[in-house]
This record gives sequence, structure tokens and C-alpha cells, in this order.
Amino acid sequence: MAGAAVGVSHLVQSTRAGAEYGTSLLALVLLACVFKYPFLEFGPRYAAATGENLLQGYRRLGRWALGLFVIITLGTMLIIQAGVTVVAAGLAGLVFGLEASITQLSAGVLIGCLAILAIGRYSGLDLMMKIIMAALAVSTVAAVALALGSEPDWGALDPLANLDAVWTASGFAFVLALLGWMPIPLDVAAWHSLWTLERAEQTGHRPSVRHAVIDFQIGYAGATVLAVLFLLLGALMLHGSGEALPQSGVAFAGRLVDLYAQTLGEWSRSIIAVAALTTMFSTTLAVTDAYPRALRALIEMSGVATDEGSAEHKHRARYIGALLLVSTGALLVIHYFVQRSSGFTALIDFATTVSFLAAPVIAWLNLKLLTSEHTPAEHRPRGALLALAHAGLWFLVTFCAIWIAWRLA
Repeated sequence: MAGAAVGVSHLVQSTRAGAEYGTSLLALVLLACVFKYPFLEFGPRYAAATGENLLQGYRRLGRWALGLFVIITLGTMLIIQAGVTVVAAGLAGLVFGLEASITQLSAGVLIGCLAILAIGRYSGLDLMMKIIMAALAVSTVAAVALALGSEPDWGALDPLANLDAVWTASGFAFVLALLGWMPIPLDVAAWHSLWTLERAEQTGHRPSVRHAVIDFQIGYAGATVLAVLFLLLGALMLHGSGEALPQSGVAFAGRLVDLYAQTLGEWSRSIIAVAALTTMFSTTLAVTDAYPRALRALIEMSGVATDEGSAEHKHRARYIGALLLVSTGALLVIHYFVQRSSGFTALIDFATTVSFLAAPVIAWLNLKLLTSEHTPAEHRPRGALLALAHAGLWFLVTFCAIWIAWRLA
């Protein structure tokens, strides 16, 4: 979950937030992380409590509930996969000095992800996530420490200094795009429930609800802290620099690392580059696994018959087929859309805004499922968690209503 969360929302959106608005959006980033927490935690909670994934839970609510999730997934799947892949590809080209088109670089990144997932299966994903997230944590903390020690413009850290810029049409549009993936879209709750069950199958032990929630909380806390760190990097290094952030994925990645190196010293370039590349590869790897895993679950829930002796083989074949389908579709989106001059920013803002508008629907579905008879009574949310879930739902609905009113005005 942390590997999927820490990506475009952090490297691109958090850094842009700091670069354009200083720390004025820091409180909003933290609020989004707090109010989204219950709905994302419900994924591993439901899986550990029932032995089912959230998709199966949605179907228990009714086919209409599962249908809503399918519409949201199919409507954003290729765009989100393309968005995270193109940033990882740009950084890979930068770090390794590769002279190739963004489509070719993206294909290379996806082939690497496919190899890890096809050969290593879940154990390969699990091991790679541990290595990547450890490297990311160390390199990002080092980068922030260097930034704070380089005599930055401390005025950039004043949260009140840029509020006027936030309350503009472009500022409000960016706020919604930022909230859409901060720290991660809510449909990841379903992915997490699938990962929880896959981990249980791998180890032969289904975790208790307490252990599943603690595991989630560790990853979620890490994703929240890293979101703050990337926003601070943007505020300290880029805010007030007079540099316009490039619109393409490769140029954005390159200019970002260049500005850090110019400010901190050329010797620090490798630290920033490693932090950025590990961030985006971890996201791409996790997302490349998640969508095929969800598609396979949906196919198998549709009642496709299998012979008992070949069920495991067909289970694996569907996953590989979905991997190829999603990867190919994402490459087509990258080739025909991202290479335009403003395509990168437009793609990211569109995907994040759609995710934010879908968030109240998914939040409501998760809350309805976890408080229904389909969840064992002793594991249903109660007390502070339930109150936070209701507050979070109103937070998401209110911002969506404001956006709709603003668009219609």
C-alpha cells in the first residue's frame, strides 16, 4: 500500500504544491490523510475479519455496488497506470542517461515490472517493496536534511504567505487534483484487501484484524510523512525560484533534479535522483500488480467455470493476461496523449480529479459494508473510528459539491 501510495501524489503533486504555494497547502494535505484513513483501513480490516476481499463484499451489498466500483475502475485504470508509468520512465531515462522516447522508456519500465510480477509472483512483489521503500525512506530523509541545512528561504515555510494564490480558479482546481491522490485514491482499499489475502495464502496464515490494521497503519504513516517531506522539498527548493515547472514527464523529472542539485550541490544529485526513481518505480510496480489482480477477481466472481484440476493454472493465466492488457493499454495512452506539450500535466490533473470525485462513492460503499451484517459485529468500526469515517465522508462530499458548483457557475 505504501509503495502504491508514494508516487505521483508525492513526487509530482506534493512537490508542485510546495513549489507553487509554499506550505499553504500542508494543513490540507494532512487533513486529506486523516479523513481518508478509515475508508482505506476498511480494506485490510474486512479481509482479515471475513477472509473475503472488498469486491466480494460489494457484491454482498448488491450487484449495483459492485457495478459502481467496476465503472470507476475501468474509467480510470489506463489513465492512472499511464500517469505513474510515464513519471517513472522519465526518471529512469534521467538517472541512467538513456536517449529514447517516453513511449520506449515507459515500455522498458513496464517490462521490468512484468518480469518481477510474472517470475516472482507475490513473493517477488513483497520483497521488492521492502527494498524499495527502505531505500526511499533513507534517501528522502537525507534530501530534506540537506535542504534544511542549505540556508533556504525560510519565508517559503510561512503557511499564510500564499493563501491568496490558493483561492483562485487555478489554485482551487489544483487543490482538488492534489486531494484526489493524497495520499492515495480510495479504490486502493480494494487492492489492499486482495494483497492481504494473497499474503495469507503465501504464508498459510490469515492475520488477525489487529495485525492487519497495524500493518496498514505502518505503511499509511510512512506515506503521510513522505507526503509532508516532498511538499517541504518543493517549498524549500523551488518556491520563489522563478522557474516554471515543465509540462512533460521527462522534462519535469529532469528539471526537478537539476534544481535540487544546483541548490544543494552537484554531489547531492544522486540522492535526489535515487529518492525520485525509487518512489516512482515502487508505485508503478504496485499499480501494475493491483489492476490485473482486481480484474482477475472480477472475472472469477462473474461465474466463469473452471475444471478443478486446472483452476490454479487458469487463475494464473488470467492474471498474466490482465497484466498484458493493462500494460498495453497504458502504453497506448502514453503514446497518443502524454507526448503532447501539456499532456503530462493534463493527464495527471484529470486522473487525480476523477479519483477525487469518485472518492465519496467508494467511501460510502466501504462504510456501508463495514457497518452491515456482512462484517462480524466485533470487527465493525465503532467509537472514534466510526466518527472519523462519518466526518471524512462529509469532508469528501462537501469538496465535491463545491467543485460541481464551481464548474457550473
